[in-house]
Amino acid sequence: MVRAARRRGDLAPGAPIVESTSGTLGLGLALAGISYGHPVNLVGDPGLEPQLCRLLTSHGARLDIVQAPHPDGGWQEARRIRVRELMEQLPGAWCPDQYDNPDNVLAYAPLAAELIAELPWVDALVCAVGTGGHSAGIHRVLRHSFPGVRLVGVDTVGSTIFGQPARPRLMRGLGSSIYPRNVDYGAFSEVHWVNAAEAVSMCRRLALRSYHSGGWSTGAVALVADWIARTSLPDRTIVAVFPDGPWRYCDTVYNDDYCRAHGLLDRPPAQDPDVLSHPGEREVIRWTRCERVIDPLAVAPAGEGAA
Repeated sequence: MVRAARRRGDLAPGAPIVESTSGTLGLGLALAGISYGHPVNLVGDPGLEPQLCRLLTSHGARLDIVQAPHPDGGWQEARRIRVRELMEQLPGAWCPDQYDNPDNVLAYAPLAAELIAELPWVDALVCAVGTGGHSAGIHRVLRHSFPGVRLVGVDTVGSTIFGQPARPRLMRGLGSSIYPRNVDYGAFSEVHWVNAAEAVSMCRRLALRSYHSGGWSTGAVALVADWIARTSLPDRTIVAVFPDGPWRYCDTVYNDDYCRAHGLLDRPPAQDPDVLSHPGEREVIRWTRCERVIDPLAVAPAGEGAA
């Protein structure tokens, strides 16, 4: 996103970069700022992990923490409001607008190319959905080489992306209290919502049984990918994207005291998800699946949507 903005002239040499972050993108922008010579101003919230805060500032990023959630859009909208304020204060500042930036989607083409080079076929791609960038970007390229590849979205309980009501959320890195326009609703074959306890259980299961583990989105994606694999024919190839590793989550996902305080332990996920016929059928509180995917902002009669 930074490279494309510089090439177009949207981001002038040495101009400030300003963006909201829950973690991973902020780290990428801090490193891009070092590479291209831009001061980076990031807006986070109190849920940003202390280890990551220290890492971001060590890379030279200025970190601004909002103190209260927005009454409608939660912490996400509070961060975006602060971004707009900083944009007015910093002459020549540029914001990537990760939620509605086509360059976010295009940036994942190389990852899709790696998968095409390594795998003879892909039947399903399982992705967490936050900004919508990596699910749209990878699937867009894969489907040209693997016609019929299914895109399975993984969201969190309490997220608005696929038509559920916004609620306070523990999980970070997936879900949203706003409607990212990078989400390619028409590409999804189905969507799953996962709660925090289910994600924690899967993260810890991965840590116990394999070298691979990660944070909230990794646990949620692994839970759904495991189910897709178990319920598919044996020769099917399921690709699951794990966005990061476990190190950021030592004080949350892998902290027994934190998990007990939030009721996240001793609640293993069911073997199979609940099922909705329509995303608006009822509010979900546990792992739930829906094969009807709609854009909540699409203009359509009540109960109707774009499949």
